[in-house]
Amino acid sequence: MQENIKTMKIGVLMGGLSAEREVSLKSGAAVHKALLEKGYDAVAIDVGRDLAARLAAERIEAAFICLHGRYGEDGSVQGLLELMGIPYTGSGILASALAMDKIFAKKIFAASGMTITPYVVVRQGEEPTAAALPFPLPVVVKPSREGSSVGVSIVKRAEDLHAAVAGAFRYDREILIEQYVKGREIQVGILDGQAIGAIEIVPKNEFYDFEAKYTDGMATHILPAPLPPEQYAALLRAGEQAHRCLGCSGYSRVDFIVTGAGDAYILEVNTLPGMTALSLLPEIAQGAGISFVELVERIVSSAALKI
Repeated sequence: MQENIKTMKIGVLMGGLSAEREVSLKSGAAVHKALLEKGYDAVAIDVGRDLAARLAAERIEAAFICLHGRYGEDGSVQGLLELMGIPYTGSGILASALAMDKIFAKKIFAASGMTITPYVVVRQGEEPTAAALPFPLPVVVKPSREGSSVGVSIVKRAEDLHAAVAGAFRYDREILIEQYVKGREIQVGILDGQAIGAIEIVPKNEFYDFEAKYTDGMATHILPAPLPPEQYAALLRAGEQAHRCLGCSGYSRVDFIVTGAGDAYILEVNTLPGMTALSLLPEIAQGAGISFVELVERIVSSAALKI
């Protein structure tokens, strides 16, 4: 916790090198604007491979990380900031890396007693067939280390599996093939380690893909998620458990599929959730009576070194 954060020069890290660059720029711009409105000394930094030099040249004393995807959400930037002694928002190196890697995250969720979707890991060079899978079609094919549903596809026909696998391998050397679980997409917002609400996403397309996430009108948001009170409370607790078991800090967004039978399957923890006008954590916070500017202030006030 940085008690004197108002006197520090804050770098808002955005852009970056991942497939989610454009979304990150929008998140960063919104956060930068909010910090300036509240009187913080904040500067926007478009992250490249010269980040260390930029941070030194700008004399940055604390960092608000608005990066998404590889190099920003996977522990890489967090490690650089630790080395430079610059306090930063969000989770530390290990939690960021674990949450970004869906294979390791699933193992930890399962070990913690959470319900996960059945899956197999496929490595580059392997040629999976639908007949060899331990579960029936349809399946979900996704890269292990990408966010915002980048490279994700639903496969219903055996002849479509090869193309889906090839598409996912464009983004990673390891991919997952998961059993498709039909249900409602519900996401839990975490702030200061506590669940602040849950929202249901009803996409116009078959699933909540990149377009649905970042195009206005492509999905309906229902807040709070319409669940019976006991089930809603249990889902909030599950969100906190997922955040905690990966060792996350500060804030996150935890994604679930909830079936008609009431089973909640943990999908992933997003350690640097979007902060755009269409993003879910700010919307969940708004439903809890926390304005966007207040959300940004609470996050930046928790900036710290984690090692």
